[in-house]
Formats: sequence, C-alpha cells, structure tokens
Amino acid sequence: MRFAEVPALRLFSLGFLAGTAWLQQAAALPDMRVIGLAGAFVLASRLAGGWARAALVVAAGLAAGYDLAGWRAQARLADGLPAAWEGRDIEIEGVVAGLPQEGPRGTRLLVEPRLVVTAGATVPSRIALTWYAARDAKSGASEPPPDIRAGERWRFMVRLKRPRGLANPHAFDFEPWALARGIRATGYVRTAPAPRRIAEHEAGWPQSVHRARGDVRDAMRATLGEARLAGVLVALAIGDQDSIDARDWETFWRTGIGHLVSISGLHVTMFAALAFVLVRFAWLRVPALALATPARKAGAVAGFVAAAAYTLLAGFGVPAQRTLVMLGVAAASVVADRHASPSRVLAAAVLAVLLVDPWAVMAPGFWLSFGAVGAIFFALGLRAAAPGAARGAVVTQVAVTLALWPILAALFGEVALVSPVANAVAIPLVSLVVVPLTLAGALLPLPSLLVLAHALLEAAMGPLEWLASLPGAVHEVAAPPAMAVAFALAGAGLLLAPRGVPLRAAGLALLLPLVLHRAPAPAPGEAWVDVLDVGQGLAVVVRTATRALAYDTGPSWSPDSDSGSRIVVPYLRGEGVRRLDGLVVTHADDDHAGGVASVARSREPPWLLSTLREDDARHGLVPESAPCLAGTRWEWDGVSFEVLHPPPDALRDRRRENDRSCVIRVASRGGAALLAADIERQAEAEIVGREADRLRADVLVVPHHGSRTSSTPAFVASVSPSVALISAGWRNRFRQPAPEVVARYQARGAAILRTDLHGALRARLPADEGRPVEAYPLVSRARYWTDRRPLPR
Repeated sequence: MRFAEVPALRLFSLGFLAGTAWLQQAAALPDMRVIGLAGAFVLASRLAGGWARAALVVAAGLAAGYDLAGWRAQARLADGLPAAWEGRDIEIEGVVAGLPQEGPRGTRLLVEPRLVVTAGATVPSRIALTWYAARDAKSGASEPPPDIRAGERWRFMVRLKRPRGLANPHAFDFEPWALARGIRATGYVRTAPAPRRIAEHEAGWPQSVHRARGDVRDAMRATLGEARLAGVLVALAIGDQDSIDARDWETFWRTGIGHLVSISGLHVTMFAALAFVLVRFAWLRVPALALATPARKAGAVAGFVAAAAYTLLAGFGVPAQRTLVMLGVAAASVVADRHASPSRVLAAAVLAVLLVDPWAVMAPGFWLSFGAVGAIFFALGLRAAAPGAARGAVVTQVAVTLALWPILAALFGEVALVSPVANAVAIPLVSLVVVPLTLAGALLPLPSLLVLAHALLEAAMGPLEWLASLPGAVHEVAAPPAMAVAFALAGAGLLLAPRGVPLRAAGLALLLPLVLHRAPAPAPGEAWVDVLDVGQGLAVVVRTATRALAYDTGPSWSPDSDSGSRIVVPYLRGEGVRRLDGLVVTHADDDHAGGVASVARSREPPWLLSTLREDDARHGLVPESAPCLAGTRWEWDGVSFEVLHPPPDALRDRRRENDRSCVIRVASRGGAALLAADIERQAEAEIVGREADRLRADVLVVPHHGSRTSSTPAFVASVSPSVALISAGWRNRFRQPAPEVVARYQARGAAILRTDLHGALRARLPADEGRPVEAYPLVSRARYWTDRRPLPR
C-alpha cells in the first residue's frame, strides 16, 4: 500500500503525535492560533487526492496536536504557585489524593487543596507534600507521622515551592514528570499548628477509587506481612511500585522484565480475555440471552468493562491506557460487526492517549509500550499466513527486541541482552499464573492465593537473579544522536518486514551507526571538569582522553535512593564511561559521600582516595583504598593531578570534618582547576600558608557551596580564578551561596556559574597554552515548564 493510500486515521494520528511531541520541546509556549489551520487542512484534504491529500491530513494532525497540547499546557501552567508565596507558611484544607507512601524519613502524599485558609494565598489544585518524621528532643528517637489514608480531608500548615528538578544530562528530570501529573508545587507539612484530620473520607470521584486501592493495599500487606516480594504483588494488583525493593528492581531491569512487574498491557489484555471467556461461556448456557445478543458481543463488552476496572484499580498508567483504548476499539468493532485492522486500533489508541495526556510523549513508557505493540503487529500482521504458536512466540520476541533496542538505547543507555530468555520464562508465569492468583487473592476472601502467588514468584527469582548476575547481562550504550536512533528504527523495520521486501538485508547496515557510536571525549592533554547538579551537595567527574575520576558522589536521600545511582551513574553511562579509573571521597559528610556505594558497585574503580575513618566500611568497596594526603600526585593523558590538602596530621587531630576535606589541583598545559570540597577558614589558611605558589587556578569549584565560613579573601586572592563553579541546592535551607561570597568572586572578575541556577556545569582545560578555558552549562535547552533558564554556550 502506498503512503498516499493509507487511511486518514493513521495519517492524522501520525501528525497529531508529531505535533504533540513538537510542542513539548518548546522553550516557551507560542500563541495558540493554528486550530483553524488544522480545520483548513482537513477541508483541503477532501478536495485533494493522492499524495497531496495524505500530506494535508498529516498537516492537519500536526496542527491539531500542537495546538491542543499548547492549550492544555497553558491551562496547567496557569495553575501554578506564585513565586511570591514560595517558602511562606500557608494554611490549607485538602484531600489526600492517591496512595500515601511511607518511608524512613516520613510520609509522601499528594493533596488536592479544597480551601485556602491563609488570606491572599494562591495554591495549585494539586501539590506534593512530605510529612517528615519528628524527632524526640530527649531520646532522639524518630516519631513517624500518623496513619494517613487516601480520601481523607486534613487541615495543615504547609510550606511550598514551585517544582524544581535537578538538571543533568542523561538523568531523570523531575519537572516534566510533575507537570504531567498536575503537581504544580512541592513542599512539606509544618507541625505547628498541629495538623487536624477534618474528615475520614471525602465522598465522590476519584477519592472513592483511591480509597478502594488503599484498602486493597492494606489487606495485601496484612496478609503477606514482611514477605520479600510483597511489594511486587502489590504493584501487580494496584500499580503501586514504591514498595518494591531496590535490589529486586535491579534484577528486573537487568533481565528486561520490568514491564511484567507493572500494570502492563499484557496483564490488562489477559484480564480482559479471561472476562471474555467466562462471560461468553456463561452466555451460551442461557438460550434466551444467546438468542437476544450474540455471546461474542456480550463477552467483548464484559472484557472491556473488566479491563476498565483493572485499569482504574491500577492507577490508569500509560501502558494500561493504551491497552484499554485498543480493547475498546476492538470491542466496538465486534459489537458493530465491523473488522478493525491492528494499525487502525493502534492509531486510535495513540490519538486517545494523547488527547487524555499530551505529556505522555515525554514518558519512556509511552514509546516502549506503543513500540512493542506496533512491532508485534508489523511482524505478524504483514505475513501471508499466521505462524504457529511456537514460531509466533519467537517472532514476537524477536520483533519486540529489535524494535525496542534503539528506543532503550536512546532513553536509558542500556539494553538487557538476557531479556529474550528472561521473558520467555517470566511472561507465561507472571501473566498467566501469578497475576490471576494475585488479583483473586486481593479482591476475594482467599488470602491463601496471595501466599501461593508469592511462593511461585519467589521461586522464579533464583533463575532471574542468576541471569542478572551474568557479566554480559546488560549492554551499555552512550547517549546516541537522534539520527543514529532513526536509522536503527528504520533498520529494525526492514529486518522485520516479510520476505520479498526489497533491500531487506540493508536493515543491518542501518543498525551500524548506533552500534558503532562512541561518545565525545577530551582530546589528549585536555581535561573536562564536570560539576553535576546533585542539589545541596557535590559530585564532580574529571575526564581526560582515556581516564575518568569521580570526586565525591553527592547525597543520599533514602536507603534505596542516592545521587550516585540516580545522577552520577546515569551521567557516566550516557557519556560512555563504563569504568572509573579512580574515586575520591573528600570527607564523610553525606552530601559528598552519600552515593559512594552506588558509584563503586556500578563503575568498579580500582582505588579510592579518602579521608574516611579507618573503620569506615566504604574502604571495602574497592580493591585498594588509601588516605588522601597532601603530596600525592599522578598523571593521566598529559594531565596532572596533585593533592594539596590535608596534611598527614589532619587525619589524626580533632578538627572539623569539613577541614579534613581532600583538595585536588587538576592541571593541563593550558589551564588548571582547583577542587576545594568543603574546606573552611582554618584549612584555607593552612593551604595558603603552605601551598600559595601552587594555588593559582583558572577554575575553582568553590569550597563549601559558597558558605560564609569559606572563601576567605586571602584564599580567593591566592587562587584568583577566572571561573567560579558553585554546587548548591535550589532554595537550600543554608541559604548558600552567601551573597557576600558571590560578590567577593565577582569583585575579582570571576565568572560565576551555579548548579542551582544553571544545572550541571563543565569547565574545559585546554591541552595547549594560549587557548582559553571554557565553562558552560551542560543542559543548555530551556523548556516552557521550568523557571530555570540555562545560559547558552
């Protein structure tokens, strides 16, 4: 079939998808004036024919998608927290929406304000709050917040700020995630005045659904207790993935079966098929019903209703949305006695999902779910005869693997090579056995079924963990250019095409740009000093032509989450750094050392330099651990590294932890950078007195996040940087960097770059004298939803 002959729904959906995705790349929202243009394109397409008609239909979809996404974005941005109310106490009454999540530091909850008590205050319609655990002043024990349930109405004093993420290449971005979920402010609950529960249950939609989901979760937890995989079963039943242990998530990710422990389209389809079979069987047993309405129509309606109920219970995620729409189109076709082709169903699903959620195009699950289903339809639907069950399963797995490989490489930078084997075992077990048992045990008074489902899943974890532990289980890919991904997708399409398609074998050649891609790296003799945006903390990566050093790893946020795993490792993966050649922990404070374990496990550095105490367990994370002492030197690729502080006696005396910090000078022939960690006045005075002749540097990673206790005039004068890089968290409670410190650097002519304002930063030390040192943000593209306006390079 020629492109011009493809039915209008497919073409319009394709254009609508492109227009929606285009709008989400905008730095600012334009005037919404193209909806009339979309209508004009539609009218013109009726008068045209052939390729002109196809182009006009695509253009109509493009204009409509762009305009409708922009209109929705304008409405959502209007529902924002005014900057004037950031950081101020606001008393509200609100309803708990969604499922509260308990953690070691407190309880996280979504709240929909119903009443703003504070006069003059404006609060968005949905906010994310943390109710922190209180500490007893005498014993120091942690006192958790009260039990909070979905649908309750509370009055509390809150302190809010506008959504603000951490801007790093290759890492998760909180701001678009929050925007897509309608979260327009974040903050915490104040304990004075004491919060009050106004009502135990707010009636109506969707509070009743949230309440039901919470009841199911509570019942499952009561049945399973401390069972290891209880969180996985809860995720399979109601889509709540926060209780899954981080180690199990790693196993699922490394084996490529993460989709099976969420409410995936496969599970929804299975549940609908079960309802279809049961209702059709029962319908045929009642002659009056069978004569009045065909059993297959009754079964199709029942299957869709069951899928809708399961989707609502699961939280209505993108994969479930897509599957529900596809099942709805299929059911409507059965009821109307019309044939619906797979491509039409898929196009209708894309259109419906984007109408409901135009931000879905920014979610990896959107592309993975539609990509997988599209690949299966393409691989099986274009063949002359349907393959047998075994061959069909093989073709399906090959199609999904080939189609998703470029998408996974672009979105995550890694692909699970053991995925076909793991899925061949896990899909039948989880979808056909564990999920039905879990749903039956959760929704019926049959708790023994939950215990059985847990036992089966636990038995399967052994082989999965073995697969995940294999050295080549996961293949990492440096962040590829868009053109290489496009070529790879085209190549996958050619390879999956039926026999007889011209140049089918050329698909292999189209895969090569992605296979052979290598990330840019410093030239010989050059050094890149990258200060990552880890909030209130420090993580620096120093790279030479063939080596990489991590200098601190940022803070930890919970036992299962830290900036090492969430920021540093994804950044290294995207930059093509598969192993570190060294790791430095400047001192033991959590905001510098919180991610050490994650980085060490993932990037296996051969040695560690640190000022950690001798009994610190983190020494055992690497083959060789040594104290970071002044005088230590090494050279990589023509770039020299020298430790300037602390002296040997500093590790034995009783000085402040900050003044034990490891200070390193990195120098190429064309420039130098000084990495100063958290040193304060005492250490600065020691360094100036001892190393004044070697302190001069073009780039300074400003000590202690720009605190008033650091950056003394004598130290600043000795370093005399032309660029000052400051790592600090947005609106941090320490109010760093201090204005007088910033003014001190500016007075000496230093350019100031800050992670809280500009995101992750890079300073390039040239290989040759005479070339300037460059410093710039690594994330230089703004988006319409953020207050952050990165500096252009």
